[in-house]
Amino acid sequence: MSTIPIHRAEFLTFPRLGFSNHRKFQRITASWKMAMDSKSSSYTRKKEELLVEIPKPSIPQLESSTPSDLRFDRLQPSDKELVQEKRFQFGQFVAREAVLDEEYWTAAWLRAETHWENRTNERYVDNFKRKFADQEFNVIKSRCRGPPGQKYTCIVTVKKEVRNAKRTVLKSVVGTLDLNIRYLLHGETFPGERVKAPLFCSSNRYGYVANLCVAKSARRQGIARNMLHFAIESAKSDGVEQVYVHVHRSNMPAQELYQKMGFEMVEEASSQLLEDQTYLLCVKT
Repeated sequence: MSTIPIHRAEFLTFPRLGFSNHRKFQRITASWKMAMDSKSSSYTRKKEELLVEIPKPSIPQLESSTPSDLRFDRLQPSDKELVQEKRFQFGQFVAREAVLDEEYWTAAWLRAETHWENRTNERYVDNFKRKFADQEFNVIKSRCRGPPGQKYTCIVTVKKEVRNAKRTVLKSVVGTLDLNIRYLLHGETFPGERVKAPLFCSSNRYGYVANLCVAKSARRQGIARNMLHFAIESAKSDGVEQVYVHVHRSNMPAQELYQKMGFEMVEEASSQLLEDQTYLLCVKT
C-alpha cells in the first residue's frame, strides 16, 4: 500500500466591521489517494480542509460617504452672488445661513475637528475624523429638508469678502452652529421635560442651539459670541420667544459665554439632567 500526499494552497480575504481592513487566511487542502490491494481496482479518496490564520496588521481605511460631486476647490461666492436678507457682519466676518453643499461639509468638518481636538494622539484619528465629518454632513442635509413643523438652519461664519482676493469655501468658513425652531410637546414647560402627557405638540415654539464650534485658527475674535447673537435674532424674527441650549457642567468657558449672552439656567431641569452631566440654559428674545 502507498500514500501520495497532494497539497494545494490558496489565500482568502474577509472584510470586517465595514472597514476595508482584511485578515488573511490560508486554506490548505490535503488529499490522500489510498491504494487497496491488487485484487481491487477501486480506491477511496479522503479530503480534509483546515484554515490557518496568518495575522498581518494593517491600517483600517474607513469607507467614505462624501458625495463625489463636492468641489473642495470651489471659490466662496461673492456678496453679489448670495442675496440673503438675514446676515450679520462683524469685523472681518459675516454670519449667515449656509447655502452650499461645500459649506455644509466644511461645517461638518469643523465639528469633527472640535470633537477629536483633544484626542490627536489616538490611532487612526484622521480616518475617524473624516468618517465623523461625512456622517455629520449627511445629517445636516437631512435636517435641512426637515420634518413639517420644524425649521432647521445651519449657520456659518465666513471671512468677509476682500477686493481682489478669492478664497475657497474650505478656507473661508471659520465657524458654525445649528439653530432649530421646534414646538414644545403637550404638557412641557421646557425641552425634554419628563411629563406623563400625550405626545402631541403644543402651540409654543422655541429655538434650540447646538454644535457651536469655531476653527482653532480663528478663535478669540468674537466669532462664537456674534454667531450666537445672529442665531438669537434669527429666532426672534421667526416669532420665537425663548432659545435653549444644553452645556456640559464641566465646560466653564461655554457657560461663561452663554451667561454673557443672557442665558440663564433652567432650575427645573437640573435634577433631570444630573445623569447627563449637563445644564439646560435659556434666553428670552
